[in-house]
Amino acid sequence: MNPHPQLPFVTSADAASARLVHLVACEDSATVSRLLGEHAAFLQGQGFSAKDGAFTLLPGDGGVGSAILCVASARVNDPVAFGKLGTALPDGDWTAVLHGLDEGALESALLGFCMGAYRFSLGEDKPVTTRMVVPDEAKRLVALSKALWFGRDLINMPANLLGPRELADMAGAALVHRGASVSLVDGDDLRSAYPCLAEVGEGSERKPVVVVARWKAREGAPRVSLIGKGVCFDTGGYDLKGAAGMLRMKKDMGGAALMLAVMCAAIDLGLDVDLELCLGCVENSVSGHAMRPGDVLRTRSGRTVEIGNTDAEGRLVLCDLITEASESRPDAILDAATLTGAARVALGPDVPALFSNDDELASLILESGKTTADVMWRMPLWHGYDAWLDSKVADFGNVTSQPMAGAITAALYLQKFVPDGQKWAHIDTYAWNDGARPGRPEGGEVLGLRAILESLSRIHNNS
Repeated sequence: MNPHPQLPFVTSADAASARLVHLVACEDSATVSRLLGEHAAFLQGQGFSAKDGAFTLLPGDGGVGSAILCVASARVNDPVAFGKLGTALPDGDWTAVLHGLDEGALESALLGFCMGAYRFSLGEDKPVTTRMVVPDEAKRLVALSKALWFGRDLINMPANLLGPRELADMAGAALVHRGASVSLVDGDDLRSAYPCLAEVGEGSERKPVVVVARWKAREGAPRVSLIGKGVCFDTGGYDLKGAAGMLRMKKDMGGAALMLAVMCAAIDLGLDVDLELCLGCVENSVSGHAMRPGDVLRTRSGRTVEIGNTDAEGRLVLCDLITEASESRPDAILDAATLTGAARVALGPDVPALFSNDDELASLILESGKTTADVMWRMPLWHGYDAWLDSKVADFGNVTSQPMAGAITAALYLQKFVPDGQKWAHIDTYAWNDGARPGRPEGGEVLGLRAILESLSRIHNNS
């Protein structure tokens, strides 16, 4: 897998006789009619109308001459609105032309095309045959696109090819390439520094690795710690998942893929924020060495946790990393994880759940999500449920006996490791597209990438 993929973009100087794809506000019926020209009657007879998402190819000399995509003006900042371009445009080079749309729509259109054009395959490499012409200055677009494809590739990679060591090595290579300092912690050092995380990996022959990476923008810059759950495959442990529940568990490192993609893009964009990245790369498996229900584990914080369910391992990975990140008292800690099915029941596959102990930080992330059309939804840290995590033999348990509020109680567990006064946000994401849609190919997805990057940019601008 190439962590620096060939994107489907080309500069105007290198484009080969690019054809035009007209991006039109669907409310502008006069412009649509003019562009359709002599073909208007035929296409309208075939059912084409200038509605949001309508797409058609127009004939030219010897074949396809141009294309039209209609987009509602209210959706122009959403790359998904242009995602159809990634699959509908024929081979060749294309130049986007805006009609009745704000100039900012061009970046959304090009990113949406890239999102839709993504394909994951471990077969023979195939050259990119459909490309979009991009402006000479497209730093943000290229950084976002690289991070998006890289993150998706990591999530889509089969677990036999991407275990804890491979994920750590991929992360290290991508970040060292960008000038970050990277340390990989394993073996006895890991067991000493991250005892709870280490226990999660005891059941697998593929031993855990923690990635700690740092990027320093400047002296005095705001400091943000990014944390990602990197469970490369989750069997559930002794509380074994069923076949259907286990099928997609290669994606259980989606939080790590997201935060790694965020850091790569932030460095590429030169954001004025000091960043620390902690990834807990581990496999939750079954063996004579695996943790068991009823075990009591010690965490980095010194407190103990009773294992009520071995399939609630993600929070055991994150708690040690949150403790470590808190020790340097950064301006904010952001963690991301494919943590609970309860969050998906509440919000579905497209909307990550956001929990935060700080209203200002939560508002920053939510507004950034709206601005970038990469939305999250805030859910409560309802402390009335704290007692559900009580244990008779440890400081607390990793699960509750109540069959409800699973996303909230998971977040409450994590908050126990956040010191008073430390700003923290937790993102419970799905990291997967169940079926192909425009801009969202079936498979791994780095939900929240644009929202988090925009949040970091605003932290930078507000500092």
